[in-house]
Amino acid sequence: MVALPRLVIAAPATGQGKTTVATGLMAALTRAGHLVSGHKVGPDYIDPGYHALACGRPGRNLDPHLVGEDRIVPLLLHGAAGADVAVVEGVMGLYDGRIGTDGYASTAHVAGLTSSPVVLVVDISRASRSVGAVVHGMATFDASVEIAGVILNKAGSPRHAAEVAGSIDLPILGLLGRDDAISAPSRHLGLVPAAERSEASHALDALAERIADTVDLEAVMKLASTAPDLDVTPWDPASEVVSTGSTSAGSDRGPVVAMAGGRAFTFRYTETEELLRAAGCRVETFDPLVDTALPEGTAGLYLGGGFPEVHATGLSENAPLRAALHAAIEAGVPTVAECAGLLYLCRSVDDAVMVGSLPAGARMTSRLTLSYPEVTAPSDTLLTRVGETVTGHEFHRTHVEPAAGAKPAWSIDDLPVGFAGPTLHASYLHVHWAGHPQLAQRFADAVHAATPFVHAPAVVEEGAQATVSTPLEPLRHHGDAEVRGAGLLDFAVNVYPGPRPLWLEQALRDSLDRLDEYPSTDVAEAAAAERHGRAPGEVLATAGAAEAFALLARARPWRRPVVVHPQFTEPHAALEQAGHTVTEVVLPHPFTLDPALVPDDADLVVLGNPTNPTGVLHPAETIRSLQRPGRLVVVDEAFMDTAPGERETLSGDPGVLVIRSLTKHWSIPGVRAGYVLGPTPVIEALRREQSPWAVSTTAAAAIRACSTDAALAEADRRAHTIVGWRRVLTDGLDDLGVPYVPSSASFVLAQVGTGVREALRRAGIAVRRADTFPGLDDTWTRIAVRPEEPTHELVQTLRAVLDNAAN
Repeated sequence: MVALPRLVIAAPATGQGKTTVATGLMAALTRAGHLVSGHKVGPDYIDPGYHALACGRPGRNLDPHLVGEDRIVPLLLHGAAGADVAVVEGVMGLYDGRIGTDGYASTAHVAGLTSSPVVLVVDISRASRSVGAVVHGMATFDASVEIAGVILNKAGSPRHAAEVAGSIDLPILGLLGRDDAISAPSRHLGLVPAAERSEASHALDALAERIADTVDLEAVMKLASTAPDLDVTPWDPASEVVSTGSTSAGSDRGPVVAMAGGRAFTFRYTETEELLRAAGCRVETFDPLVDTALPEGTAGLYLGGGFPEVHATGLSENAPLRAALHAAIEAGVPTVAECAGLLYLCRSVDDAVMVGSLPAGARMTSRLTLSYPEVTAPSDTLLTRVGETVTGHEFHRTHVEPAAGAKPAWSIDDLPVGFAGPTLHASYLHVHWAGHPQLAQRFADAVHAATPFVHAPAVVEEGAQATVSTPLEPLRHHGDAEVRGAGLLDFAVNVYPGPRPLWLEQALRDSLDRLDEYPSTDVAEAAAAERHGRAPGEVLATAGAAEAFALLARARPWRRPVVVHPQFTEPHAALEQAGHTVTEVVLPHPFTLDPALVPDDADLVVLGNPTNPTGVLHPAETIRSLQRPGRLVVVDEAFMDTAPGERETLSGDPGVLVIRSLTKHWSIPGVRAGYVLGPTPVIEALRREQSPWAVSTTAAAAIRACSTDAALAEADRRAHTIVGWRRVLTDGLDDLGVPYVPSSASFVLAQVGTGVREALRRAGIAVRRADTFPGLDDTWTRIAVRPEEPTHELVQTLRAVLDNAAN
């Protein structure tokens, strides 16, 4: 007999707050000193990720469809070994199971199999005494299910809560008010995985505190202790498989199974890895977004589920790993790919190039495929034997069309699906190998018999960018390349991390009603002119600052254009693209402007203020001193609106050309909106170089909206907010002893040391590399200003990275 205090967290329907309460309860009990084991009814991978974060041990699934009724209690006891209490989160509504089976694999079914008391979570936000009727009905619907307590969620007020509580005859264990801040975000397949929420641990702390304050933990533990002892032997992977190689089970010298992990591949059952280890394999995790080579000695590949469509760009950009995977599979390395793994092995996912080992392409659709099938093996393959039946589940919005003649992995209702062969098995179907251990055995046997893959340097396709660590064109490298498709906590892109104002949202939406007309910038230019006290002829609307630099490069046959560095590299790149030879004036640390460094014969001088990436705000008078007859001084003020009061702006100076951008401060990089202020002859020269209708209707609407008095007030508020956030960052850098340049912008240039940027990236945080800026090397990095909570996480991670480097 095994004693295991336990309870099941259920709800009348999905969306009641079951995951929030269950995960919060696990976290609160753990923080109260208990050893908690988290479990999830059903096939879901995402909730167990949060459970693992809450409990500090793997989250486990309990699904009769996937593993059979007789394995539910053994798996529960195996997963809960050493724990004080097991908390089981239900699925959907309490009695909702596989369609057409009278509740098979439902929460109630699992509660009955495990003899566990049930705590019902009820959203009471839209009812009062009617909740009592719902709870009464749930409690009496099936006499074999014991609902022993209730937690009320989303109460509107104490009076509302009291009214509901008075209608319920069961113990009320907790009461939560409305608090969207403690709920987990959703994605097209459900919740966002904990591995992709860099702030998840902090959010979990807040949730645990909230649950501890609102739920009677002592009563919960007392209820869990009423669960009867279980007369079942815990599941043991070593009893399900045997090690067929020369090494013993659990040996660290066995053949390597490379298991995809990281943010793109978060879906796999813990028991899968345990079975492979018991069969004598050595499981090593690799991250397809970061790692450029497979683990040394790879003799098997397991590519589980996740969201490759979300991370498609990052996966595509890692060309060396794609090439290594393709070569390994071609060499016959035994490979299992489920769902996300299937997509990754296709030729492409939408427009992103993938590994290309399967003769098919994948695309996103609007249709959700959600099924609980029993499938048949149509032939002998790496995993299966002809006629064998297996249970599994599918959950995806993508579609893969197998090529004609491809050997299928499964037959579902007589339809062939997936791809299979002697060394490869790939399909959408997720299979819990604890329920079908023969699959693990066959894969392990093949791995033991395989020749380990010897990695050869990958040949990167012409024009492909292998990783962000080797930009092909440094002057064209921008911060978005650091985070594109990688799912990292973003400190690389200088876009204000807050919602757009409602008046701007409305202006952007209203512009869509005019898309049947050719765009006009007259009203936008007039608004910008009024905002800066300029004549309408002194303003040119542009498709962002990037277009302005391209127009400037073509406007005149510049004799000696000068770009003052370190600064935003786009004007330098645009001048070179137009055929000009650029003279670099590189400012030494601390990067303050020295007019004497600019050659006297320069007829064009371009600089930033505040400068990207240094954040230095140059005095307006110093910049004016650069003016000469026959010379045009151009000031990139893309970040001037991040400086409260826009002190040192030259937007009203009649002799200087000022380039402004709305991209960063207003969080609209996808709109590409900006404008140029300057002498009328120069503006007209730029206008002649501009293509007709270059500025979209939406961009023009943004320029107009961001020139109003309301916009000026909001811009200043944002600027002061940035000052506060920036102080949190610099205080953290001071504590770490990291040198940085005092900044007046929405970023800070810090000298963290060589290799630190890459280490932060491996830890899930992206910062902007600085060695693509002339005058800076790889010891520098640019850090975008963010709110306090993620900034604290950055500082803590940076501390760990620096401590590790010191040791």
